[in-house]
Amino acid sequence: MRYSSLVWGNDSTALGYEALYNTRQIRTWKLTPNDVTTAPQLLEERNFQDAYSHPGAPVMMQGSYGWQTLRLSAQGDVYLNGRGASPDGIYPFLDKFNLASGDKERLWQSSAEKFSRVSKVLDAEATQLIIRTQSKTEPGNYWLHKQGEAATALTDFRDPLPWYKDVHKEIVRYQRSDGLTLSGTLYLPPNHDLEKDGPLPTLLWVYPEEHKSRDTASQVTRAENTFGRPGRSSAMFLLTQGYALLSGASMPIIGEDEEEPNDTYIEQLIDSAEAAVDYLVDRGVSERDRMAIGGHSYGAFTTAYLLAHTDLFSAGIARSGAYNRSLTPFGFQGEQRNYWDATATYNRMSPFTNADKINHPLLLIHGAADNNSGTYPIQTERLYEAMKGLGGTARYVSLPYEEHGYRSREAVGHVLWEMVQWLNTYVKRS
Repeated sequence: MRYSSLVWGNDSTALGYEALYNTRQIRTWKLTPNDVTTAPQLLEERNFQDAYSHPGAPVMMQGSYGWQTLRLSAQGDVYLNGRGASPDGIYPFLDKFNLASGDKERLWQSSAEKFSRVSKVLDAEATQLIIRTQSKTEPGNYWLHKQGEAATALTDFRDPLPWYKDVHKEIVRYQRSDGLTLSGTLYLPPNHDLEKDGPLPTLLWVYPEEHKSRDTASQVTRAENTFGRPGRSSAMFLLTQGYALLSGASMPIIGEDEEEPNDTYIEQLIDSAEAAVDYLVDRGVSERDRMAIGGHSYGAFTTAYLLAHTDLFSAGIARSGAYNRSLTPFGFQGEQRNYWDATATYNRMSPFTNADKINHPLLLIHGAADNNSGTYPIQTERLYEAMKGLGGTARYVSLPYEEHGYRSREAVGHVLWEMVQWLNTYVKRS
């Protein structure tokens, strides 16, 4: 494997991590810095994409020199702060872990009614915790929990955008043609009744992930009872304009054993997109001729790719993407082969190569100062020129001084306006 990180505790305790991306494996070792004759102790070995088996991250504290070090009990136990993903839901927890015996003790776990997570362990025996608690309608606030006492409120943050409190939010699950369970977060505008009011124009906001296991690809890692409000140029803004949104629609690309995920990228991507569209239509959320696809960065690449290879969507929004894989010849996203090792895959996965097949309107947005590796503005410039030269429908918006993410008030407002105008014209058709 390869060195990943080292977490210091004290002169007799440290944690060492090694991982290998090709197999998605990670190992955690207990090290004894002051005794080189003591062999490292293997604490765990797991697939780091397996959210259901994640033991939690070690709790840290500020050491005497200002660096973060392990929070250790008097007996030398570490504390593990976990997100608590499981087939039944997301229930964050705090465990005490005895490094010598491997025994774990569950000290605290979030209830199902609200989403709570430990933010700080204040003392060596974990009798005082700061916990952040939120719900669908209540923003995250911090509470001091002392053993044997009632919790004390530390903050009183209010809803900054109360219009969204009545938005319908739901984690939905559906299957693609190979039987893999997919998921996404479905949002509907406030007070919209699908049975009475009918289907809505819909946007799918996507970002695919590569996996080496079908089990990890089908896991649900989003919590339903969290407080969600749009920030910056979030696609959630479109709820105010009468759109339905399927955010984070899972599109796993799986390559088990010696198979490379990207060798069957197109087939798996289309299967995932078709499954999402079929689910939304069958449920009555959407109509097939009023659906759009969108994404940022790798999601933008996916958007252009789906428009080139399917007729599932009436329009697309691609922000700060990479579209010509010959311009990223030494790997991209999860692809580690270089262009000369996998030339056919690189060419096949380039929307630029398939620009003549993009026959639905595509809005291209890019920060003019994007310095993210692989997503330089030339990627969007060249795809736009190709589409226009081939007679396609495209609009290119360049944002002065903006990098890979958009920060200025002017840029954020401009991006949201462009997205609304584009979808109103080609999806809502109003």
